[in-house]
Amino acid sequence: MSSTLACRHVRTQTSSIIATTICFLVVALLLTGLMAHVVTTMTRSANEIDDARASRAARAAIAAFVARLGATTTDNAIWDDAYRAVPAPGGADWAYENWGKTSEDYALYDGAIVIGPDRTSIVSAYAKGKPFQPGVFFGEAFYRQVKVAADPARAPLVNFVKTENGIALLASQAIQPFDDAADTTEFSTLSFYKEFTPEVLDTLSNEHELEGLRLEATPKPDFLNTPITDMKGAVIGYLVWPSKAPGSTVFHQVTPYIAAAIVILALFLVAVLMVGASEARRLRQLAQAALYEAGHDSLSGLLNRQGLLSLLEELDDTAASPPRLYLVDLDGFKAVNDAWGHAVGDDLIRLVSNALTACHPEVVAAARLGGDEFALVHVGPATCDDMERAILALFAEPFKIGGRTIEVGASIGAAARDGDIEPLELLRRADMALYRAKANGRGQAIEYDPELDQERQRVAELEALLKSAIGSGAIEAVFQPLVSASTGAVTGLEALARWRTAAGNVSPEVFIPLAERCGLIDALGVHMLRTSVAHAKTWPDLALSVNVSPVQLCNPEFAAEVISILQELDFDPKRLTLEITEGVLMTNPDQARRSIDQLKRVGIKFALDDFGCGYASIGALRQFGFDRMKIDRSLVSALDEGAKGADVLRATISLATALQIPVTAEGIENSRQAAILRDAGCDQLQGYLMGKPMSARDITGKLQEEAAA
Repeated sequence: MSSTLACRHVRTQTSSIIATTICFLVVALLLTGLMAHVVTTMTRSANEIDDARASRAARAAIAAFVARLGATTTDNAIWDDAYRAVPAPGGADWAYENWGKTSEDYALYDGAIVIGPDRTSIVSAYAKGKPFQPGVFFGEAFYRQVKVAADPARAPLVNFVKTENGIALLASQAIQPFDDAADTTEFSTLSFYKEFTPEVLDTLSNEHELEGLRLEATPKPDFLNTPITDMKGAVIGYLVWPSKAPGSTVFHQVTPYIAAAIVILALFLVAVLMVGASEARRLRQLAQAALYEAGHDSLSGLLNRQGLLSLLEELDDTAASPPRLYLVDLDGFKAVNDAWGHAVGDDLIRLVSNALTACHPEVVAAARLGGDEFALVHVGPATCDDMERAILALFAEPFKIGGRTIEVGASIGAAARDGDIEPLELLRRADMALYRAKANGRGQAIEYDPELDQERQRVAELEALLKSAIGSGAIEAVFQPLVSASTGAVTGLEALARWRTAAGNVSPEVFIPLAERCGLIDALGVHMLRTSVAHAKTWPDLALSVNVSPVQLCNPEFAAEVISILQELDFDPKRLTLEITEGVLMTNPDQARRSIDQLKRVGIKFALDDFGCGYASIGALRQFGFDRMKIDRSLVSALDEGAKGADVLRATISLATALQIPVTAEGIENSRQAAILRDAGCDQLQGYLMGKPMSARDITGKLQEEAAA
């Protein structure tokens, strides 16, 4: 009996052990399966997270590549020197020296192409410092892009294109002046391109953590890829790189230990969790870095425009007092770039950025909005005057850069948040104030006033009326007699523009500068010349003088247009004198000289108007070969102020006499002035004493009366 009980006890224990073992095995298998499922899931997730991160990084790499070439194109296309030099003789040589030669070993682009205003002619085309044919290299896609990019209002047009060598990034933009005061509607186009070379791919790989990045014509199985499309949206290639698969790597490392013990399995789970947490932290850091870059300027480290607007949105809800925005534009920054190069200009931007940030303790943020335009956000009790003085004080002393002493000034526009206005409106108001400050001269600070908007609206309305008046012929020509000093006979007439509206007369001192600013001066000048010549044909014995704006004379098409009008109206060019002011001698002497020479060859004469109120020198009088000099009315008025005025006037006339240049005196209002000028050597007189500006009909009547007498 005892042995039976013992056997039963052993069997019971054995069964219990077996059952426990089986249970343990079942539980172990279940746990292993669950653990394997968890590990597999986490491994796959880690791979997918990294692949998603890598795909975003690839897109960011392409975007950075595009943005970098686009910014380089804008920096070079919106450049006054380029705008003047490219259309001029020698423009091809200038383009080679500034862009073509640089392409040989320049990191930002491999080639530079300048296309003329007709959008087909090649002014300059260099790849790696050597001439090349862009049409052959890029195909028709190049000229399609140039045609679209020739619009000066567009941002740089950047597209990937197929080339003979593979794929390149091509950026194009119209070559235009920095201040938007273009004197033409047809622009040359600057294009830069950068090839997708192995070096470029290596740079993108290092910058964006895309190991093994390469360019392929088709997507590769088992590889990650991002398509590259051309301007039509067609895929022309793929960026391809291997997946890092960090989850799989970790899984393979710990697989041999899973079967060894549950502890190792648990440690593996902890390790995977730690790896996942670490990867999540890394991705969050990348996201935060991308968010930072989206809201900050890469050169200065300050906020950019988007970052500034976002900050102003936050301050609208949280600021204890209304924020005030200051826009600061550097005076003379372009001259620094032109004289010392962009590298020194960049160093100056960084110095100014640091100085502005620390200029006042109540500045809560600083931003860089453009090349040399900054913004400061001020919250606190300090007054606008305090802030403006603090800002201007930064520029009282020159900056020191690499042993160079660089002086720049600043213009300031300020605006305070009034009520619940949007950040964009606040920025617009500050910009309006800055525009006025720059118009007033260097080193000015202006605070926004609603009158600025009202004035802008009035100017816009006046521009529209002026354009309509030119088109409809509402601007009329009146004529003031030019009288011989010796005989008193009328020898010529000066044509003057008059604009009469229902609300009253608009002064030429208002609408002529307006026409120059808004690009209507060429149309106004053509209208006045055509109208004046048409009237003057009825006075065959009189010479005709017509005023010409410096903007007109600097237009390369001006001379041809004048000759065309004279031929069309069959008017003798020898009867025409064009009066120009001294300003054109200072702004663009080369183009002025070309236009003057071309017109003088057909017999047109030139008079230097308003002599004595500017900076014209004896050398300029000789160089430009003026046929007549008109003394400014201020010198004539000075005759009534004493003997000193008469001495200055006689000296001025003696100068002209020595140069064998006839002299016209304008603004004569009394017989005493006329007598002094006649004795001093003036051969022609003009002023209210001789006759006020009259209509063509009144001039005809006056001439008939003189003939009858």
